[in-house]
Amino acid sequence: MSRVIVFNQISLDGYFSGPNGDIDWAHKTGKDPEWEGFVAENAGGGGVLLFGRITYQLMESYWPTPQATQNDPQIAQSMNNLQKVVFSRTLDSVSWTNTRLVKGDPAAEVRKLKQEPGQDLVILGSGSIVAQLTQERVIDEYQFIVNPVVLGKGRTMFEGLTDRMDLMRTKMRPFKNGNVVLCYEPVK
Repeated sequence: MSRVIVFNQISLDGYFSGPNGDIDWAHKTGKDPEWEGFVAENAGGGGVLLFGRITYQLMESYWPTPQATQNDPQIAQSMNNLQKVVFSRTLDSVSWTNTRLVKGDPAAEVRKLKQEPGQDLVILGSGSIVAQLTQERVIDEYQFIVNPVVLGKGRTMFEGLTDRMDLMRTKMRPFKNGNVVLCYEPVK
């Protein structure tokens, strides 16, 4: 059975995007070889990527480009080769390699995907998808990269969540650039 894992960067005050949807703050940390190795290792870790429309369009506009291949060759190769599922009621088609469009209920589709043998399902960005799947209790692990920045306002991944959910920290890893990776699993 596959697991569903959220892997998102957040600000110290809990936002995964700034007030205008910006995420540039998540990429402004200083040079840190250990951090860069961690990012490259995670990008090559495999799995099926799950996106909402906005994150899909953001990722699709960068990773298949020559600029991405030049700036981050290992990550670009992985992002382009991995299987991707995009949840959208408004898109009519998707063009990024290895991408499938799902117009139906994200929670129902993810439950089906979890039953199939194979790799984990990884959500990047996609706050509305994270909130929906959290509400439906189908996420198995939350991996947050806490960035040493305070945004003051923005969007949280859990907007619209109506029920409390308790989590248990399973791992923690600090980096010299100030980022801290925190991993949590729902308390059953």
